[in-house]
Amino acid sequence: MSTAKKILGLGNALVDIMTQIEDDALLNQFGLPKGSMQLVDKYKSAEVVEGTKHLKTSLAAGGSAANTINGLAKLGASCGFIGKIGKDAFGEFFSKDMTTSGIQPLFIQSETESGRAVALISADSERTFATYLGASVELSDFDLNPIYFAGFDYLHIEGYLVQNHALIERALQLAKEAGLKVSLDLASYNVVEENLSFLKEMSEKYVDILFANEEEARAFTGETDPEKALEMMAKLVDTAVVKVGKNGSFIKKDGKKIKIGIIEANSKDTTGAGDLYASGFLYGLLNKLSLEKAGEIGALLSGNVIEVIGAKMDETRWEKIRQKVALISAQ
Repeated sequence: MSTAKKILGLGNALVDIMTQIEDDALLNQFGLPKGSMQLVDKYKSAEVVEGTKHLKTSLAAGGSAANTINGLAKLGASCGFIGKIGKDAFGEFFSKDMTTSGIQPLFIQSETESGRAVALISADSERTFATYLGASVELSDFDLNPIYFAGFDYLHIEGYLVQNHALIERALQLAKEAGLKVSLDLASYNVVEENLSFLKEMSEKYVDILFANEEEARAFTGETDPEKALEMMAKLVDTAVVKVGKNGSFIKKDGKKIKIGIIEANSKDTTGAGDLYASGFLYGLLNKLSLEKAGEIGALLSGNVIEVIGAKMDETRWEKIRQKVALISAQ
């Protein structure tokens, strides 16, 4: 099910430490608003790790764009990933995890510790992140080499990077100079609020595909109605996507609006739902499928990933997903 089209990811190279919490009081104890992504220093990160060490945890190479690229690789797409890691066990784990998945590594190494995100998963499957960016935040516009973009057709960027305006703008310029289409996932509502004018400017100038969930779409447009937010996003970019959780998703391109449903799922953890939706949707575009089919594959992946803890799924599940994707593609 491989494709000739190639996609490059740019994002924070983070190791996710997935932790199931029994009581949301723990979030208050650490001063973490439920459902948010909070940037913390390495001391606060260590405090959260220490304070949850009695709970069940698992490790996975994470970061929003890395999750999306990993999902695409699992579907058979040719992928690469640009990120910055430390010369430590976390960096080694991240690098090995990506290369094992068949992703072309374009890693820059740093003397700083590798980034990690402690994902605290509440009983209702909502997740709250305490993220220490570490080496990943040192990724700069000077690290980007035009050669990295050669041979790729798409660039997918995570919104968590937008605090570094110079990096984002340089990446977008290089992508466009190399003839790539650009996909941007808005990532987190608080990040959107803090970088709103820059995000709007970059979207209008460079972005082809813009992903947002309901909260991010509201932060980006000021519209509480996701369909109205979609309309506003679609004025800036070629293809706008708003994900509305249990209500599915809306896609708008060339004046045409499409509503995509969801698959039945037993939700355990919403980590990676948006990232994997993007994997499926972009896979559809890489393979020149219709927007309906691309959305359907996005819904298939996001519906599956919420049934597991973390953004990674085992090979048995992926095999079933690939079979369903083949059926959708062939219809």
